[in-house]
Amino acid sequence: MADSLVKVPDVEIDSEGKFKYILVRVKVKGGTDHKDIVRGTKSAEYHNHIFEKVNPALEALGVECSVLGGGKIEHNNTEKKLRVFGESTGYGKADHAVTVEKLKTVFKDYEITME
Repeated sequence: MADSLVKVPDVEIDSEGKFKYILVRVKVKGGTDHKDIVRGTKSAEYHNHIFEKVNPALEALGVECSVLGGGKIEHNNTEKKLRVFGESTGYGKADHAVTVEKLKTVFKDYEITME
């Protein structure tokens, strides 16, 4: 995988609470290598606000981004639980199964469910 993709963390979400998230495909500019990443935060009123924050930072690393869909995550770090659900009005529903697999790589000792 290209170095620019290796530098991009698979998951960046808030440490607690219920918030919107997007599933983003990150691709090497002019290439075919890609990976999917999860980004979510309470500070975003709408799903596109997450993309507006993430996209410029990723483009600076030399990669292109496209949103595959969105939803919500409920993060309870006390009980070590993550719940993936819902959809984005603007981007449509993310493939929650892909999101869950990404979350499992970071939150190994968590119970992760999807609806």
